[in-house]
Amino acid sequence: MKSKTTNYTIIFLLLFFSCNKNQEEILLSDIDLDKIRNSYNEYSYKNSHKAEYIYDQNKLHRFDIWLTNENLSKIDADPAAEQYVEGSLVFEDEVISKIGIRYKGSIGAWVGCLEGEDWSNPSGAKKCPKLSLKLKINWKGSDNKFYGLKKLQFHSQNLDPSKMHERLGYWMYRNFNVPAPRSNHAIIYINGEFSGLYANTEQIDSEFCNENFTNGDGNLYKEVWPVNNYNNATSEDRLKDALKTNEEISDVSKMKNFGIEVETASDNEIHSVVSKWIDTEQFLKTLVVDRRIANDDGFLHWYCGESGSCHNHNYYWYEDPFLNNIQLIPWDLDNAFENLVSDENPVTPIKDKWHEKSSDCKSFKFGQAGLYQRSASCDKIIGSYAIYIKQYDSLDNVFKNNFFNINRIDKLLDSWSNQIESSVEMAHKKYENKEINISRWKSEVIKLKSNIKNSLN
Repeated sequence: MKSKTTNYTIIFLLLFFSCNKNQEEILLSDIDLDKIRNSYNEYSYKNSHKAEYIYDQNKLHRFDIWLTNENLSKIDADPAAEQYVEGSLVFEDEVISKIGIRYKGSIGAWVGCLEGEDWSNPSGAKKCPKLSLKLKINWKGSDNKFYGLKKLQFHSQNLDPSKMHERLGYWMYRNFNVPAPRSNHAIIYINGEFSGLYANTEQIDSEFCNENFTNGDGNLYKEVWPVNNYNNATSEDRLKDALKTNEEISDVSKMKNFGIEVETASDNEIHSVVSKWIDTEQFLKTLVVDRRIANDDGFLHWYCGESGSCHNHNYYWYEDPFLNNIQLIPWDLDNAFENLVSDENPVTPIKDKWHEKSSDCKSFKFGQAGLYQRSASCDKIIGSYAIYIKQYDSLDNVFKNNFFNINRIDKLLDSWSNQIESSVEMAHKKYENKEINISRWKSEVIKLKSNIKNSLN
């Protein structure tokens, strides 16, 4: 039996499409309402569909998000609160209601997009045409999935004029057999109106773990390093706070033990300790891609306060439930590729190569913004890989020859550019100078190609 909410959603859709049937963007024929009605009774069959379709590189999917005016106004008034409201999703004539919808972001994502004046403390109403979105399919305890997914994420790419950083970066990681999210482009409509072009990037969660790891029921940690910048083991409470799976059990003993072993290991022991827990070649591959795409806002950038306390961010760890094995997972690539040739971003540049140390491992100022950082190799885990430079260089050559070469990249970017060009143009037509024009966007893609080529030289 259909719920009242389901019936109200159908009525809402019918009324909305009927009232807007003369608008160019919305036509009643866009959605087969009989299929929508049937889908409420037969939604579960979608669970047999695979997520590959959602992230198909040959597809530019359209997702329609539906919210009441009250709920849309609520999230528009305070995006940084990241508070879910109820809404519905329409995808290829399929409707799923009672999902959670909210804006998402970090400090960088909110800059220039909220009414609040203090960029370091994001606040105020939405003022950019679009903001990153998170859709929670399994909202309020529901066991619903969408193509096997519990969540969908659509990133605004407001800081990436090329619109290619996330998609290209994750493509590079995945094709070099480094577990990383799938990503392509998507167009979003909100209440029937074109919102814009987004990066459709896979959520790192339990479904991601099941997809990428043989034993997928292990612990997933977000942005917690096994040791702090003094190479002391991270506390059990901090590890528990970082858990994104198995929160109810909260058994973090493996990661805690790894941190303790790293802390207590001597210089002669550290290599065997780290290699016992982390696959050496896999970590070196992660380093190779990270450096080639200049992922300078990732795990190799240790930001420091004036007091000397430092941290890194934009990564996850996956912990095998049966083996003493952990795997680093890269995350948040919107600032990748910026510093390939010169330090274009004033905040993110990293001074040292990943295996080098500066200032006796004390924090130092670097970059136009004058922020403090610490050499990544001062961390005992990262520093332990400095002995593998020859193996790193060998893997780097394999990566360049097979994936990070300009011919391969030109073909990828040309294909994706053809796919999204009309959407970029549509966004500028609607929002004018608030969205990049087609000429500048094309020049940014050309610039990205040129920077990659120059970085290889």
